[in-house]
Amino acid sequence: MSGYHVEITDVQLVQLARAGDKTAFTALFHRHNSNVYNLALRLTESRDLATEVSQETWIRVWRGLPTFRGDAAFATWTFRITVNTASTWRTRRTRRATVDLADVVEPEVVDSSELPEKVLENAELGRRLHRALASLSPALRTVVVMKDVYGWSHQEIAETLGLSVPATKVRLHRAHQRLQTRMRGQDQ
Repeated sequence: MSGYHVEITDVQLVQLARAGDKTAFTALFHRHNSNVYNLALRLTESRDLATEVSQETWIRVWRGLPTFRGDAAFATWTFRITVNTASTWRTRRTRRATVDLADVVEPEVVDSSELPEKVLENAELGRRLHRALASLSPALRTVVVMKDVYGWSHQEIAETLGLSVPATKVRLHRAHQRLQTRMRGQDQ
């Protein structure tokens, strides 16, 4: 993994990495890469695209380290970069507008210790929710993922997306309304 122990903080690793210590940067990468990838996957709905977004995010993080002020936690800063990178990649991809079957994300595996009927019910609900979430515009889906999946505050979302707090609340409300409508529509 890396040459640094778990006890060393992100702040210390960032300071070392800014001084050119590649082992410190590698430690930051190992500590945060799965979260960056998972956020990219939720935002892009594509494993291949999430991998590309993750790679580009880490390039941007490395290049941005000299200007990182530490006003936010390193994890929050990398999430902001991930959101911005995913947005850029989605825009590029939309211009090409092709869908590959390999880009379809498989539903999560459900705990097999549950009753078979419950497993099927949960799997179907997960697929329906996934389809409803994927049908949202990227702007609405991003706010839902940041708030409902990652638990970000409206203030954090606003700062990351360059919006006002009321605007993030409006987007989240609209996204929830559309999700409810689409979920009800799938029931029929």
